[in-house]
Amino acid sequence: MGSMRVGGIVLVLGSAPQAVACADWDLSTVDDLVVINNAWNIRRDWSVLIHPDDFPADRWPKDIGPAQQIIRSEEYVPAQNTYGGFVYAGGTMAFTAGYWALAALRPRVLGFFGCDMVYPPRSPTHFYGTGRADPLRDDPTLQSLEAKSARLELFAARQGCACVNLSQEESRLVFARATHADFFAHPAPKVPELSPADRQEALADYRCASGRYWEMPEAFAPDVLASIDGLWLSAHRTHFGERAFRAPAA
Repeated sequence: MGSMRVGGIVLVLGSAPQAVACADWDLSTVDDLVVINNAWNIRRDWSVLIHPDDFPADRWPKDIGPAQQIIRSEEYVPAQNTYGGFVYAGGTMAFTAGYWALAALRPRVLGFFGCDMVYPPRSPTHFYGTGRADPLRDDPTLQSLEAKSARLELFAARQGCACVNLSQEESRLVFARATHADFFAHPAPKVPELSPADRQEALADYRCASGRYWEMPEAFAPDVLASIDGLWLSAHRTHFGERAFRAPAA
């Protein structure tokens, strides 16, 4: 890994409790392992660490190899803006990592593990214990995590990339389920370049070039964003069916 090869296989690794299961996986088919925040601790062969500007410096890796790089807001904000920006994409790092990968790596398969965004109230929320459940904050861009993942999958498919979820746990991601041994073989379906959701986004014109949308909350109507979420879910069901909305097989 660490090739930063455009058109390859990318795995995004989050910090859910089960994320540590990938520590011993054979990832020889993966071209780039993109780790979010603290997930760099799980495997040393990551190629990209992506984190927000407020990620504490004492949690950064001390040694960074020649094939590794750190992506911060000056790079991921412009990348996400090419896909409509944070207000439409959803302001949490799992989605930011996905859109950055689509822009910078243009993979043919984009896998996710440890990014389920499910936080049981009486058990560890992250592999390192109890952390801040960022997607659960009061944020108009995160009213439906399922809708935001549906949007990401549709945008990925438009550029020939399949999104898959390697988790076998309950998940807010609506991607097809797969295992680490076969997720690289998933093809991307053909989907239209425009949908009612795209048109509604263009009409609302909720843009924030800086990415700091939380500084202007009055500019974004929650009911408009909820309507757009519904349109993305409808588009997703049209093109992917109901498979992603079912619980994983036992």
